[in-house]
Amino acid sequence: MTHERPRLILADDHRLLVQGLRQMLGKRYAIVGVAYDGESLLELLRSTPADLLLLDLSLPGRSGLDVLPEIRAIQPELRILVLTMHVDRTLAEASLASGALGFVPKDSGMEELETALTEVLAGRRYLSPRVPKTSHRMGLDAVHLSLSRLTPRQQEILRLLGEGKSSGEIAHHFGLTTSAITWHRAHMRRELGLTNEWDLARFAILVHLASVEEGAGPTD
Repeated sequence: MTHERPRLILADDHRLLVQGLRQMLGKRYAIVGVAYDGESLLELLRSTPADLLLLDLSLPGRSGLDVLPEIRAIQPELRILVLTMHVDRTLAEASLASGALGFVPKDSGMEELETALTEVLAGRRYLSPRVPKTSHRMGLDAVHLSLSRLTPRQQEILRLLGEGKSSGEIAHHFGLTTSAITWHRAHMRRELGLTNEWDLARFAILVHLASVEEGAGPTD
């Protein structure tokens, strides 16, 4: 890098947390941008080159997990560290599979956060030891009962969400607009009794994992 300090973007909807992170990290990193929701983050990335992104998963509108594939498409070399209140093994693995290099819970200390930032900036993967070794998996009966509440198209949307596809990619798959997929996602949340996009993303991942296990069948 030719610039003096690594360029860092902060993406979190908690403004007080963002202000605190700016103060604590500002000496070591050049904070080149801040975003408080998923769409504004994507817009910022299109115009602001950076070395490192500190990403919250629970962003309004579109979750961090949902926008991860688009982030990778906009800035392929950007190093991404997820900082989240959700300490969940399944979500950590999904974040890493979608392009993040690190995953740290928000209740970690500043020392661990700085370690994680250093590792991710160097291109090394970092998974916090606070993340459980195993995660709750959804039983097949629960999967089939849940899917029965959705239309065939919504079941397919859920499957694609579980595979890590973004709303834009799903819209392209069906030849629909992104707003149409947003409508379907809102309807799916109501049918499944989920309160936000974050819960829907996690649910889709769990359904996907259960379906993969069902397809694998019993092992000797």
